[in-house]
Amino acid sequence: MRPFLLRRWYWMLWTYSMAWTVLIRHRPRDSRMSDLARNVWAMSDPTFRQVRLGEALKRLRERAGFSQRDAADRLRYNYQKLSRIENGQLPEYHGLRAMLDLYNVLVTEEAPYIDMWERASEKGWWHPYRLDDHGFISLEHDAIRVSAFALGYLPGLLQIESYIRAAFAGSQLQRSRKWIDNHVAVRTRRRQRLVGDDPLEYRAIIAEAAFRHADREQLLHINEVARLLNVTVQVLPDIAGLNDGQLGSFTVLDFAYPGEMSVLYVEHPAGATYIEEAAKVKPTKLVFKHLSKLALTPDESAEWIGRLAAGR
Repeated sequence: MRPFLLRRWYWMLWTYSMAWTVLIRHRPRDSRMSDLARNVWAMSDPTFRQVRLGEALKRLRERAGFSQRDAADRLRYNYQKLSRIENGQLPEYHGLRAMLDLYNVLVTEEAPYIDMWERASEKGWWHPYRLDDHGFISLEHDAIRVSAFALGYLPGLLQIESYIRAAFAGSQLQRSRKWIDNHVAVRTRRRQRLVGDDPLEYRAIIAEAAFRHADREQLLHINEVARLLNVTVQVLPDIAGLNDGQLGSFTVLDFAYPGEMSVLYVEHPAGATYIEEAAKVKPTKLVFKHLSKLALTPDESAEWIGRLAAGR
């Protein structure tokens, strides 16, 4: 191939690859995947509050009868920017007001959206820790209720530092000391959601097998936390027999805004899965309710854990 044609071929190849990269980066999202799942779970950059604001703005646009391109043109945005906003990118304040005006939101109706914007603008306390994935923490931070079933490890909100470090030490993945220290600090900080003026309503059902590696200090800590009025801890003993809990640990998070919704969170070796479709979350809630009936009562559970602690 002659040098001129070779250079031209390389230039065309580079141009095509760059164009393809742009198309992939800004490709339309799959409508079958929810905005919440696509952003908090996959991207994990927007917080839960930012994603919910984006979804609220999208609903307002659709109610006003604008396509994404039409609204972007009127706002003097390119449609990719509007798409990013609706998928969780925080708009500037004046941009928010312009959208509310375009979508025919009355001045007397703006307050809830302004409040959502202000809450979404707050930096999460976890940001300085530079976590690989803060999606779950963002959700837990805004949830009003968490229901956790634990089959192997004890629930994160009930773990003490020594247990957390032992769990990390037992992992096949080699972590740096700084990484471990950061995650210990984050998991310890998360416990603050159980106290304060607006505490999280927390229910935990823990299979007997999960207590196998808990020392006396850890067991006494669980009973201490279980005394909080907003916390319920139940033990699922082995004598309960085979049940749906054998399928694995899971957590259901409930939210109050905008409109009631729930998210199912399941950890696995490759990471975690988040599900928000009501039709899929509801059966899991029924499983949790069934496991609660099989488990010891909260008082019986406290006695069971106390006896176990006395022997360690």
